[in-house]
Amino acid sequence: MFNSKNSMPTAKSSGRKSRNDIILLGVLIFAISIIALLLYLFSETSNSVTVTIDGKLYGTYPLNENITFDINTGTDNKEINRLVIVDGKAYISFATCPDGICAKHRPISRTGESIICLPHKVVVKTNSNTESIIPDIVA
Repeated sequence: MFNSKNSMPTAKSSGRKSRNDIILLGVLIFAISIIALLLYLFSETSNSVTVTIDGKLYGTYPLNENITFDINTGTDNKEINRLVIVDGKAYISFATCPDGICAKHRPISRTGESIICLPHKVVVKTNSNTESIIPDIVA
């Protein structure tokens, strides 16, 4: 009454399955790594950064000039984010926010990268080198 075809998988068949799973996982990791590398290598560097506070434009600054300035926000402008632009990269060197994640962020220079300080509602974002040819709104 015992049918060997419907029995539990043996150690031999389960070992083959996990070996195939490991090979598949390795191939996927390799493919994702190649795609990420290609995206990084072919992304363009930006020429300026835009700073917004609570969605309102604070200023646009070129990345080809070395600049350091404070972005003051909050009540009586007591909250500070110090933006440093040097060697074509922008980063926050100092922030009075409680978590300080924005100050730990790596420098940005490629189009579409951003540094965000949620407590102070500050966004520093790199801009595209070229203006859009397609209009945003068609009348």
